[in-house]
Amino acid sequence: MNYTLTQLPERTAKPRSNGITMVMDKGLSLREVEDFISTSANHADIIKLGWATSFVTPKLDEKLAIYREAGLPVYFGGTLFEAFVVRGQFDEYRKLLDRYNMQYAEVSDGSLEMDQDQKCEYIRQLATQVTVLSEVGSKDEAKIIPPYKWIQLMKAELQAGAWKVIGEAREGGTVGLFRASGEVRQGLVEEILTQIPFESILWEAPQKEQQVWFVKLLGANVNLGNIAPSEVIPLETIRLGLRGDTFSDFLDK
Repeated sequence: MNYTLTQLPERTAKPRSNGITMVMDKGLSLREVEDFISTSANHADIIKLGWATSFVTPKLDEKLAIYREAGLPVYFGGTLFEAFVVRGQFDEYRKLLDRYNMQYAEVSDGSLEMDQDQKCEYIRQLATQVTVLSEVGSKDEAKIIPPYKWIQLMKAELQAGAWKVIGEAREGGTVGLFRASGEVRQGLVEEILTQIPFESILWEAPQKEQQVWFVKLLGANVNLGNIAPSEVIPLETIRLGLRGDTFSDFLDK
């Protein structure tokens, strides 16, 4: 930090298991990645190449090398996993992870119908190869999953070997955990937290108001994802109580 301020919440140190900021790369150029790293690498923990953007991203090997040199692990979005699975190419997907030396993978079923036992089997198999993040929730805003089902799915996927379960919101923050307006489904989140440790959940929260809500509820070291590269530093100020939205939350009363 550039100078000293007292009464700041204690942030976990990198490499973190809690307080994670997962950043969504939707097609940054190599120069944009370098610029992002120069300003924000200290506040980012893991990079997701959104949905299946890696399929059409130019100079993918070079991009991955830049992130790795900066100490930022990368993984492919869950939609790419689904694109391989729906085509019967799961074995090819596993080879793809090895080809690009991936240490993480996301398992999701937000765009296709998948039997829960089959999804857990994919998690078990991939967990022998990489660290698995498993996404729960649908990308279809008309599909409302009841809280008990979220809890049951999260428990099963953690037991199958997922490192973290991801609460679905898409890159816009308008499905899954949130209403179409972006408003948090507060009752859903609070009920999930009665059964699932908050350390085990990574909440997708691309909108500032959503990030503020989770920091106020769970503190500076809540796991948040789908953060735009340009919003990583602003999010860190929210976590530290240095933006108006959380300014008073960490001050001594």
